[in-house]
Amino acid sequence: MNADRADDFLSMIRRSQRGRLKIYLGYAAGVGKTYQMLLEGHRIREDGISLAVGLVETHGRAETEALLAGLDVVPRRRVTYRGIDIGEMDLDGILSRRPSVVLVDELAHTNVPGSRNGKRYQDVEELLAAGIHVISTLNIQHLESLYETVERVTGVKVRERIPDRVVAEAHELVNVDLTAEDLRRRLVEGKVYTKERIETALECFFRTTNLEQLRELALRELAAQIDSKSRDLQSEDLPSSPDQVMVCLSSRGPDSATLLRYASRLAGRLNRNWHAVYVRTSQERPAAIDAATQRTLANTLALAQQLGATVFTFQGDDIVKTLLQFAREYRVGHIVIGTPGGKSSFLKRLRGDASIVDRLIAERKGATIVVVDTRAVTEEQAML
Repeated sequence: MNADRADDFLSMIRRSQRGRLKIYLGYAAGVGKTYQMLLEGHRIREDGISLAVGLVETHGRAETEALLAGLDVVPRRRVTYRGIDIGEMDLDGILSRRPSVVLVDELAHTNVPGSRNGKRYQDVEELLAAGIHVISTLNIQHLESLYETVERVTGVKVRERIPDRVVAEAHELVNVDLTAEDLRRRLVEGKVYTKERIETALECFFRTTNLEQLRELALRELAAQIDSKSRDLQSEDLPSSPDQVMVCLSSRGPDSATLLRYASRLAGRLNRNWHAVYVRTSQERPAAIDAATQRTLANTLALAQQLGATVFTFQGDDIVKTLLQFAREYRVGHIVIGTPGGKSSFLKRLRGDASIVDRLIAERKGATIVVVDTRAVTEEQAML
């Protein structure tokens, strides 16, 4: 058995000991994700399987609150933060009860400062590691790789986001769909938000064009995940060929966050692993770059890991040679790089000094070079 097959077997053993994650995916609040999750909770309970409600947000919806009746609800953990009493999911309480299945609403929720985990999805990962199956809910706009896309579509900066890998690793993804017209009707009827929020919601986030585009994103994500899982089942029968995705990082790139999110989406569509590669030249050694640049680079590498990339850092003054050597060794089929920060001077072009992008295009062998225009996105948008 070769090393890859051995790793696959160990991974299969670990997965068999973990709980399974099921996500009800929607494109906006009010489509019925929590309602469907609770209906499934009742079906599971009727089958004699132990089930607990870890946390459900009803937002005052009577029809949703009615479905909590008869289910074992774990009391919330009360936390006082800046003088405000906040109810958070009691992770330890759930772990001590050890139900077979737990319902956990709003997967992208940010926990109150001081909690063991910063995000609810990290709480869920602890439950899964303990062998507890989790059913959760998520809106499409909370996927990290869709940050810029959602902002262009809706004009809203989504601040609560989760790594795409969380959805990719879910054992089941269920799309809860509703036409934009029907959702707006539910909103007007007071079935989504309280009365004082309805008018603002209709004029802003819940505009028909916004909802239709978000709905399309959700449907595309579901199709991509189905295709990915289908390919996984057939992967052993596929011929070996360069198929990985590599994104080239720079300490002074105009917008590395946009570049990483693009590479993440590309790898997801191709159902391929992807790598983030940074080549440190002698001019970029830690002692030679300022603290702000070092922080930006550290944030970039951290985001790459959060999005699911395997991060590599190399040293060398011939950046292109190092990148292409990595591409050959790791069977890279797509090389993603951002646009250069500025144009080469006339003197450099006269001397034949090609840019990194030009050299990659000229010297690549069998790889596709994808040049992403990241200059249009401001640094402020990248860091939010």
